[in-house]
Amino acid sequence: MDGNFTFSIIKPNAVRTGKTGPILAMINEAGFEIAAMKMVKMTVEQAESFYAVHKGKSFFESLIEFMTSGPVFVMILKHDNAVEEFRKLIGATDPNKAEPGTIRKIFAISVQMNAVHGSDSDENAQKEADFFFSTFERFLI
Repeated sequence: MDGNFTFSIIKPNAVRTGKTGPILAMINEAGFEIAAMKMVKMTVEQAESFYAVHKGKSFFESLIEFMTSGPVFVMILKHDNAVEEFRKLIGATDPNKAEPGTIRKIFAISVQMNAVHGSDSDENAQKEADFFFSTFERFLI
């Protein structure tokens, strides 16, 4: 992905509480194009693999339990300077530290239940998108 794409997940708490529509509206209003999107229910094995970078950390088990607690929406988003612009839109991981008007400030419950995930680099956006979207699905973009 050439810097114009990023990857995001609308997390189980936001899906469960009906916040998917308002979050998608904010994403669209910020000028992002949804290039690919699907709803998935992660297995424990998928979640452990996706979050392997956090294995051994104190929050790993609760993160896996949370991310497998319900369906999520995974998305590839298109925008100039996508990773940086999306991180501005979603705000800080800790909703108490997030800027007013950001997705996490508005919809997050806690650091873990912060409504959305956004890639932190172009490299990770590529890896994360590849984890959830097949080559065929990516070809369609």
